[in-house]
Amino acid sequence: MHQDDDILVLSKQSGILSVPGRPKEHSDSIEKRAQEQFPEARIVHRLDMDTSGIMIMAMNANAHRILGLQFEKRKTKKIYIARVLGKLTDQSGEVKEPLICDWPNRPLQKICYEHGKPAHTDWHVLGYEKTNKRNEDCTRVELTPHTGRSHQLRVHMLHLGHPILGDDFYGRDKAMSCSDRLELHAQSLTIHHPNGGALTTFEDKCPF
Repeated sequence: MHQDDDILVLSKQSGILSVPGRPKEHSDSIEKRAQEQFPEARIVHRLDMDTSGIMIMAMNANAHRILGLQFEKRKTKKIYIARVLGKLTDQSGEVKEPLICDWPNRPLQKICYEHGKPAHTDWHVLGYEKTNKRNEDCTRVELTPHTGRSHQLRVHMLHLGHPILGDDFYGRDKAMSCSDRLELHAQSLTIHHPNGGALTTFEDKCPF
């Protein structure tokens, strides 16, 4: 989507890993594909395999350091679009439920008030629709994570009682069967550009 001396901005498809996994069948990834054309590109952050949308890579060591610090210090802004099962009755809200890995069932995550790490998500209703496969009621939402915990948006939506459509981890039978893919998309990413610090936003149109 964009390439300059410091950054490479990509649109990741659903079903592709961010980085290669250990099994041979998981060798394909957005990182591997990018490095075939841009060998110097370095991974900065990740999206779940089934999540689509904006990813940014660094094109040199200095940019990698600067961008890494922005993600670590939560100086970036990420906006996701999702479709969730059922109708959310309020128009907006927030979820602040601490998350931890559910080790017996990893890579699943769970809410844990004793040992979980803080996790914060804002949500806003964009509209009400019907699912494509089962004609069930669903809600299109904009999600803004203020933390970057693994599976944060998926678990927080499940906590509200509205799992994301097509989620084969947390969607249970009904939500999982309503879509052929996880309907979660990283639509925009705002960073301070490594060269000069200008606030820069990249957008990737939602495919569902």
